[in-house]
Amino acid sequence: MPDGKRAGERCVQLGDDLRCRIFGDPRRPACCSGLQPSGEMCGETREYALTWIERLEAQTRPAQLPL
Repeated sequence: MPDGKRAGERCVQLGDDLRCRIFGDPRRPACCSGLQPSGEMCGETREYALTWIERLEAQTRPAQLPL
C-alpha cells in the first residue's frame, strides 16, 4: 500500500485466511514487522485482539483523517 493504510481499512496483503501474505518478506512495512504480539494485545480471543488493534489504529491515526 504505497500511500499507507488508513485506520479501519483492510490491508491489501491480508489473505482470506487472515494471514499476512508478505510476512517475513523484506517489503513488509516497518510498522508491521515492528509490531510484536503480547498477552495484553492478543488476549484470549481473536475478537479481543482485533478490538485491541482497532483501538491502536484509532489512537495513532492523524487527526485530519476521519475513520
